[in-house]
Amino acid sequence: MKQYLALCQRIIDEGTWIENKRTGKKCLTVVDADLIYDVANNKFPLVTTRKSFWKAAIAEFLGYLRGYDNAADFRALGAKTWDANANDNETWLNNPVRKGKDDMGRVYGVQGRCWQKPDGSNLDQLRKIVDNLAKGIDDRGEILTFYNPGEFDLGCLRPCMHTHTFSLLGDTLFLTSYQRSCDVPLGLNFNQIQVFWFLAVMAQITGHKPGNAYHKIVNAHIYEDQVELMRDVQLRREPFALPKLDINPEIKSLEDLETWVTMDDFSVKGYRHHDPIAYPFSV
Repeated sequence: MKQYLALCQRIIDEGTWIENKRTGKKCLTVVDADLIYDVANNKFPLVTTRKSFWKAAIAEFLGYLRGYDNAADFRALGAKTWDANANDNETWLNNPVRKGKDDMGRVYGVQGRCWQKPDGSNLDQLRKIVDNLAKGIDDRGEILTFYNPGEFDLGCLRPCMHTHTFSLLGDTLFLTSYQRSCDVPLGLNFNQIQVFWFLAVMAQITGHKPGNAYHKIVNAHIYEDQVELMRDVQLRREPFALPKLDINPEIKSLEDLETWVTMDDFSVKGYRHHDPIAYPFSV
């Protein structure tokens, strides 16, 4: 929580105003931010200075791991985060490859589970990582990436948190996640939850202990219509202690995550928070 608030304050104090072409808005922006999450001791990085809807964040990432490409599938899990990008993005709506309502195209999980190779076959990046880690193998390339520049025009949005690297030291699993761009008031808490959860659940299904998760952000920003709420409301609130995340111990394989797991298999204990803050979302 202190890391999160320190980054928010840094952007307010040191940020440079940058025009964002996609949204038509200005952002206070800093470059290079590093956050560390203590997954080993289950210090769940859930923002406490406003209410955070953590289930939607996990649901979204679970949808990535399942390779979903349709906003309706994400909604069924409990995440509405892709509704706007799939259905309100004018550039995507006018793209001839769009299949219709709720179609997201070849983004995020599609790349992670069905990367198209030059010979026409597909590569399941996640399956390789899970198989290796379950055998105690770390080939220094246990990397899941959603970033495929050759197919940016086949999806509604380039990935923001784009690459995840797992490292196995003895029986302890670590994760380093890379993010090119981050809407700090809205997106970052989602992303913090997802990085933490991804390491925790991958350690569980591969039979290892989780260590730290390292979250590296290149461009961290606050949109012009979010600055006042961040500066005058959220940053003036005192944070509470971090809660803990419970994961159903019956989740033992990638197949479990692909099939029967729902948000009912995750719970948070000890979450105290301030009132919600309605930050504007930029499409």
